[in-house]
Amino acid sequence: MSEIVEKIIDKSSEPPIDGQGQNDAGNKKLSWKEKISYGFGDCGNGFMFDLGQAYLTKYWIDVCMIPAVAVAGIFAFTKIFDAFMDPIAGSLIDRRKNIGPRGKFRPVMMISSILLGILTVITFTMPDFLSGGEKVFFAYGAYMLWGLVYSFTNIPYGSLASVMTRDVNERSQMATTRQVGSVGAQLLTGIGFVPILLMFSNPHQGFLVASIIMAIIGVLGFYICYRNTREHVKVNRNTTAEQNAGFKDYAKTIFTNRPLICLILMTLFTISAMNTNMQMMIFFCQYNLGNLSLQPIINGIMMGCSVLGILLMPKLVRRFGKKKTAIGGLLIGCFANILNFIIPTNIYSFVFLVTIGYAALAIPNGVTWAFVSDVIDYGEWHNGIRKEGITYAAFNFSRKIAQALAAVVSSGILALTGYVANAVQTEVTLTGIKAAMTLYPGVALGVAAIILSILYNLSDDNYKKIALDLENGVWEKGKIE
Repeated sequence: MSEIVEKIIDKSSEPPIDGQGQNDAGNKKLSWKEKISYGFGDCGNGFMFDLGQAYLTKYWIDVCMIPAVAVAGIFAFTKIFDAFMDPIAGSLIDRRKNIGPRGKFRPVMMISSILLGILTVITFTMPDFLSGGEKVFFAYGAYMLWGLVYSFTNIPYGSLASVMTRDVNERSQMATTRQVGSVGAQLLTGIGFVPILLMFSNPHQGFLVASIIMAIIGVLGFYICYRNTREHVKVNRNTTAEQNAGFKDYAKTIFTNRPLICLILMTLFTISAMNTNMQMMIFFCQYNLGNLSLQPIINGIMMGCSVLGILLMPKLVRRFGKKKTAIGGLLIGCFANILNFIIPTNIYSFVFLVTIGYAALAIPNGVTWAFVSDVIDYGEWHNGIRKEGITYAAFNFSRKIAQALAAVVSSGILALTGYVANAVQTEVTLTGIKAAMTLYPGVALGVAAIILSILYNLSDDNYKKIALDLENGVWEKGKIE
């Protein structure tokens, strides 16, 4: 893939940075144009990724008539498969040679995003002539291929932030723009997808047209990111150790990085909580609230408020630090979701509490992107080998497992409680939908807060010392407290 990318993209002109695609700007102050453009990448990502998390369960069960237990299996297996593909993708990206003036990560990200857009549409396509078993097979194949290409899109995008700047405040602001982009995509897909769907009497056509529109917007988001960002941080990519790194070095990169291990464990719970919420919202509105048209309205309220909360993130980080800010958001989300489960279902209390829970979770999810860039630098400082791709792939591994867990919780509860597509549901099923929508996220966020408070030991002050060492070409001089 790297050779194709270099031939297609690196031929065109762009002001050179240096021979490895970076300049000497570790603490560079980025322009707002560049920081906002970086956020557009996750906006583009969301237009394709969030469709699968929020609507594929509904499409496969209610439109394609695939049994809920089979859908749970599709999500679980494909996400685990994707998780194991991430380290392979990260390793291949890390091993890119002859890096051109456009840098190491941006070309791979751009080409892969185009392929991802095409595959997004394919996942929402089901040929009429297929039988029940063949539909399941088609869904497996399409979603597995989608996940593989997603790895080659998301890993270079996530790694890009670590080579744009090492400045703590700049990274916090980039994490903010990224999270605004992500939630903005959730907002627009959340309020736009169902109205497009309802314009068509044939649901297959509705899902297809909606997915085409969202995929096009998604690719455009990645193009804005690709066009307006640069890899500024000077990184020595020609060291003998890095070129000769093998499996043991990759394992060392991951398993000796305590902050990374903490993020992996925390993410299992935060992302599974968020994805379960997204997947169950359409079911909750249709059956528990009795009106599918409420779904885009509720999504608009809770995601719109999330954007406002995220905009406060840089101020919160400056005052409390990244760790305390993230823990605070997790605890607020925990209590709001559990309370939402305990209170009898009411449209007003549900919208109020689900909005608080979702907005609170958006803040630690945003801070996490700054954490990831920090742990990439920590790994280089700690081991003397810089592996952005494999480090981000390890983090992304946990996101894929979390997505599989969310699918098992969502589809599994539907199957266990006797869900019947497009029918009046029993009280047991309605309770199961509500539990997946509120109780599971509440418990998961509480566990995530405990993990972060106990295991994460890379404070902002410690990171500034590490960044200074890296700027001076010095590797680990001692252990962080």
